[in-house]
Amino acid sequence: MLFRFSLYGFLKNQRYYDPFIILFFREAGLSFTTIGLLVGFREILINIFEVPSGALADVWGRRRCMIFSFCAYIASFTIFAFSTAVWHFFAAMSLFALGDAFRTGTHKAMIFGHLVREGRSDEKVRYYGVTRSFSKLGSAVSIVIASATVFAVSAFRGDTGIRIYRYLFAATIVPYLAGLINFAGYPAYLDGPGGRSFSIRQVFAHLFGVIRNALKAPRLRRLLVESIGFEGTYKVAKDYLQPIIKYTALSLPLLAGGRAGLNDLQRTAALILVVYVALHLLESLASRRSYVLRNRLGGSERGARFLWWMNLAVFAAIAAGLGLDACIGESAALLGPAVAIAGFTGLAVLQNLWRPIQIGRFSAGGDEAAGATILSIESQAKCLSAAIIAPLLGLAVDYAGSFGPTDGKGAAFVPVALTGLLITAAVLAFIRPKRSR
Repeated sequence: MLFRFSLYGFLKNQRYYDPFIILFFREAGLSFTTIGLLVGFREILINIFEVPSGALADVWGRRRCMIFSFCAYIASFTIFAFSTAVWHFFAAMSLFALGDAFRTGTHKAMIFGHLVREGRSDEKVRYYGVTRSFSKLGSAVSIVIASATVFAVSAFRGDTGIRIYRYLFAATIVPYLAGLINFAGYPAYLDGPGGRSFSIRQVFAHLFGVIRNALKAPRLRRLLVESIGFEGTYKVAKDYLQPIIKYTALSLPLLAGGRAGLNDLQRTAALILVVYVALHLLESLASRRSYVLRNRLGGSERGARFLWWMNLAVFAAIAAGLGLDACIGESAALLGPAVAIAGFTGLAVLQNLWRPIQIGRFSAGGDEAAGATILSIESQAKCLSAAIIAPLLGLAVDYAGSFGPTDGKGAAFVPVALTGLLITAAVLAFIRPKRSR
């Protein structure tokens, strides 16, 4: 099953549009505020669907819910591929949210259920870290395919950015169809302990029972706050790396101009390829080695707190780098964006060290029968914070981008770093260190 679990993650992350999604929306004429509203809308819908879907997975069947999830994703990608109207984007985001809600937490619960059945529960952090590393390896492969597609189509067909980005959505449908085939090979016991029959009453009875038990447990409440601060913020901030890369790529004189020069799309795709492949390979390594960090620091609690302080330091470095962009001279014009790009890469590494540790902490606080629901509650908490942050952050970036010395510069994205700094500092101020387990 380790192979099938890893194959799921590899195929799931074949999202060829992902490193260009913000650029796609910008080519379609959306402001950062509108993009933020679109992201917030998606996160609100995920929030609405999340916990009931986890409860449904526990009482009806986790494998069935995963199949439904991938079907919803495919429908979403189809709309994105063949339409550029804003209201169509909202429809596509609705389907994407449905897919995310039925997936998030469910597959992790399947992995943990398998380990419990095999008597290997003590391997949860290592096992999840390995499967997550294959997901990140899949992301690296997808970046190569996506960037090569943009580069080649722009060179040979001369298509505009919006048309090329639409091809990427269409291409993403293929690995998701392969994912459906992979699920067909999962054994029936991975549907979970709830059985094959269900009713709406049973789903909500199960749901409210798990919520009640989670809220009564101080440890689970604390973990929810940490997930909101660490992962909710990263979820919103990470995609702002794309316009920073584009700004940097268009500022690079290398290979620009002349008969052998690259056009804007190709220069952006080339730098996205370099940055994102390095980022995803580092993410893969971080996921695989997160259990080593936990062991060296004396347990999950100490490991988590160390990562909180590192997160604070990296957001501070990004803020400094972007702030420099509005102040330094032309001779060092790329220094600030380079620091920011390195900082965003660092955030991705920290996220992938954090996630296996955090999942293990959640798993230790709940029972297997409610596994999908507990993890869905955690995901819902992150989505709620992202739904609030995304539109406000988009508005702040639009304002900063039109303000004096930041106009047209990477410094317009300083609000992204400041938001991360404030939230991280707030969580660190209110959580207390716990003894490692």
